[in-house]
Amino acid sequence: MTDFMAMAERQWRGELDLVHADHPVGAGYPDSQEIMPGLLYLKGVAAISIVDTGAGLVMMDCGTKRDISRTYEAVRRWRPDAPLVAAVYSHHHVDHVWATRGFDEEAAARGWPRPVVHAHALLPAHFDRYRKTRAWNAAINRRQFLVHADKFEWPVDYRYPDVTFDDGATLRVGDCTFEMHHARGETDDHVWTYLRERRWLFPGDLFIWAVPNAGNPQKVQRYCDEWAGALREMAALGAELMVCGHGLPILGADRIRQALLDTAEYLDAIESQTLALMNRALPLDEILQRVVPPPHLAGRAYLQPIYDHPQFLVRNVWRRYGGWWDGEADHLLPAPRAQQAREWIDLAGGVANVLARVEALQAAGDLRMASHLIEMAVLAEPQSDAAFTLRERVYAARSAEQLSTMGRGIFNHFAVSSRERRRDRFAVLDTPTAGEGAT
Repeated sequence: MTDFMAMAERQWRGELDLVHADHPVGAGYPDSQEIMPGLLYLKGVAAISIVDTGAGLVMMDCGTKRDISRTYEAVRRWRPDAPLVAAVYSHHHVDHVWATRGFDEEAAARGWPRPVVHAHALLPAHFDRYRKTRAWNAAINRRQFLVHADKFEWPVDYRYPDVTFDDGATLRVGDCTFEMHHARGETDDHVWTYLRERRWLFPGDLFIWAVPNAGNPQKVQRYCDEWAGALREMAALGAELMVCGHGLPILGADRIRQALLDTAEYLDAIESQTLALMNRALPLDEILQRVVPPPHLAGRAYLQPIYDHPQFLVRNVWRRYGGWWDGEADHLLPAPRAQQAREWIDLAGGVANVLARVEALQAAGDLRMASHLIEMAVLAEPQSDAAFTLRERVYAARSAEQLSTMGRGIFNHFAVSSRERRRDRFAVLDTPTAGEGAT
């Protein structure tokens, strides 16, 4: 059986393989464990916690669809007859919102009230958004997480909350007071919860044992400054146990305070540098090369770029304050990219010359520049087997060198797409009509 607290100690000391085997946003572990008296812990993709209040159980975050049965079974082994009376969603992401389902079914069968789910007032609108963009979300998550099963579908049968709130709310069950606080961070509907009587902190994905997920290139807006403020507010509480949204728990007030304040400093540094350069009217490309995370935090095990990437955070700050245009004059109303590619390829003397240069760049280890050129080649000659073969090699190499899950997954996706002789295997191409990209 997994001893989660012993593993948590090793995680704090930097002894776990957070890039691969013990990635905080990985598949998790099959076991459950009572890590504190009255606190059952499960670690799937995200953490799931069940608190025994003495007057019923309360679930803090609710896992993925794959966690529905195992969570129910683990709870019933632990507390066979105590009803689940409430649950709190920290936010709307689909690795946090499913495991009440077994208890809903149990309540119907046993004539109990079903669990009351609490969430921020903005959460239902995000479930509605997911329904509107089901195919889009399937595609972007297949890219990000290296999912190439053609039958993968984005779920839409959500359990909506029963009670919502704006700034915050308090839930009193048995001898426990759950203080729920709203803070925009990874999402605009994020909630962190403090169980004051036991000094347990549930930050949701405001802390994930990695560079904060404040930049994700395929997802909606994130909020570095308010995120940092919430981390500082949590750090002042003196919590003795923090059950992180991803990754294992942290035990001890000093460690918790350090981890939260370091993460706040990291976010503030990225945003303040970006805004200072934006206020000099520099274009995004220049800013991306200049912003650097705080060097003295580089060795922190909980601030490694294993999920998101610092440059992605910069882009999200730019998007929030500066809009979609990157400040480059020729990008404002550009010619179609395929037309640009044909012009550049003609100037280079043909695709063969460009492919030779790509191979030289790859051999020299300059995969960034090789990527730019190989895109021009496949856009200019979309029937070229040689171009797609080389594109597969370039992106496979880029994927292999990435620490971040997002970079690794997206580059691998384009390597696979190239093997299938497509720029993007998810794109459904047809003839554009007026207003849909026709030129």
